[in-house]
Amino acid sequence: MTTQKKRHYSLFRFVSMIIILSMLVGCGPSSAELATANYVPLPSDNWNVSTPAEQGLDPNLVAELYLNAAELDTLYGLLVVKNGHLIAEGYFNGGSVEQKAFMASATKSFTSALVGIALDQGCLSSVDQKMIDFFPEFSDQITDPRKKQITILDLLQMRSGYVWEERTPYMDAFFSSRGYWLPFIVEFPLTSNPGTEFGYSNLTSHVLGAIVARSCDTDLKSFAQEHLFSPIDTQVGDWSQDADGYNYGSHGMSLTARDRAKFGLLYLNDGEYDGSQVISADFIEDSLQRYSEKIDISGWMPGITSRYGYYRDIGYGYQWWSARSGDHQFKYASGHGGNQIILLDELDMVIVTSADRLYGNFSGDAWEKERAIIDVVGGFINSLPSE
Repeated sequence: MTTQKKRHYSLFRFVSMIIILSMLVGCGPSSAELATANYVPLPSDNWNVSTPAEQGLDPNLVAELYLNAAELDTLYGLLVVKNGHLIAEGYFNGGSVEQKAFMASATKSFTSALVGIALDQGCLSSVDQKMIDFFPEFSDQITDPRKKQITILDLLQMRSGYVWEERTPYMDAFFSSRGYWLPFIVEFPLTSNPGTEFGYSNLTSHVLGAIVARSCDTDLKSFAQEHLFSPIDTQVGDWSQDADGYNYGSHGMSLTARDRAKFGLLYLNDGEYDGSQVISADFIEDSLQRYSEKIDISGWMPGITSRYGYYRDIGYGYQWWSARSGDHQFKYASGHGGNQIILLDELDMVIVTSADRLYGNFSGDAWEKERAIIDVVGGFINSLPSE
């Protein structure tokens, strides 16, 4: 091909792409297609049910969200709650209102809540308590003195200094450990000084859960049911345990989509549910701050340069993520496969996605399925007007 022909061909491709993009922009679903979307909430005795229009939201935006959601093959459930009312609900791919699906790493945000409750109950005295004080059996084995300076606060903020497992071969250690995770307190290295840098660590979250269990002299699931789930009229499902009998603080909890939404509302309402203060408002406020800014997650998924197409300005609080889509800032609990609980405080809105956790699958295909769910929701958030 001559140089001139190459230039003409390149120009042709460029113009073709512009035409295709122009066709796609503004080429959303027709009115007839939007009318086929089914998102009417199922009858409920313990939810205030309403419609998008009654709560000041364009029904067409919600209809398009659910049309897009219906195309996803690993999404189980999608809920939208606005102004305390369930305004949209849909289940897919065998999901149902009764299904207690596993939440993967969205469990971490619940573990954070249990730390707050343990502080309220007096089991823990301060977030400045040292991690090693709860694991004296490992104290003499630790050779890196920095580990003895790690605090509960460092663990909550993912600033313990422990290795970011999912970016390293250390992730394989979890699957070959036969469930014995606590010895990794000794074995896993620190890659930064405690309290200085963000590093996503499943070990960190599991250690938090074990601290609550040990300090409150109970198992994490029982403590959660008594002090978190029962007060918000929910029932936790299965919750995986490590080989020592500790419920995983990092993952492994199962809950219905509606009960996830109640947890989101608890945080949106400053820890209060039906007139009772379940978690202190101060802890909720501290949890949803941003202690790490502009986190680079681009290398998390193999072969994918940008994890979330619509999520920008990623930050982190106490086991809660934060981001921006369009004009909207939001906080979110997030688990593998696309399990999310999203808090849009300015819009008084909670969005929940329940999905296949794709357990043990960290291939490019798995990340693509996760991203597909998150992009559908992120696009919806991006389309919402400001209030």
